[in-house]
Amino acid sequence: MRVAVLASGSGTILEAMIMGDVPVIFVLTDRECTAADIAERHGIDHALIRRDSFGKNFDRIKYTETVRDELQEREVDLVVMAGFGTILEQPIYDTYVNNVLNTHPSLLPSFPGWNAVEEAMHFGVKVTGCTVHVATKEVDAGPILAQEAVEVHEDDSVETLHERIKIVERRLYLETVHKILKQGQVRIPTTRKKPK
Repeated sequence: MRVAVLASGSGTILEAMIMGDVPVIFVLTDRECTAADIAERHGIDHALIRRDSFGKNFDRIKYTETVRDELQEREVDLVVMAGFGTILEQPIYDTYVNNVLNTHPSLLPSFPGWNAVEEAMHFGVKVTGCTVHVATKEVDAGPILAQEAVEVHEDDSVETLHERIKIVERRLYLETVHKILKQGQVRIPTTRKKPK
């Protein structure tokens, strides 16, 4: 399977995928970021599809179609979102049915959305974690492929907790992608598994 990584930030998940022998053939970013530098350093094809707006006038469907077209042009089979900061629209999910993955820093369905770690801390949970799931148009609502719990310490800040989640997240995401590559397809679980 030919893998593309969509990223917007530091590229730590991208780096983990590359160093973990995932066949990443393309990296797409929506802004200037370190992930682009990582792609260049490893000689991986990269495209910057810059957002023209972060306001209400942003044409999300047109943007999504542009992203989808770049992926199709390179004959990508599996799309791995790695901190990609733009929510995509239905066209990508119609083309890549069940083949767009995402990772999220909570035990979904708890705390979906951008501020998951902050919300977990606010609600005083003792355990949170990370989830690898199939991405869908509805944010953080797709079928869950893997989850792992992370204990919340009494002296945790949002930053320290998030860093511990990221360590687990990189490993779990890599394991999940390798499993998919070995199977040759994304297999949607019929029953939910409890987090480790």
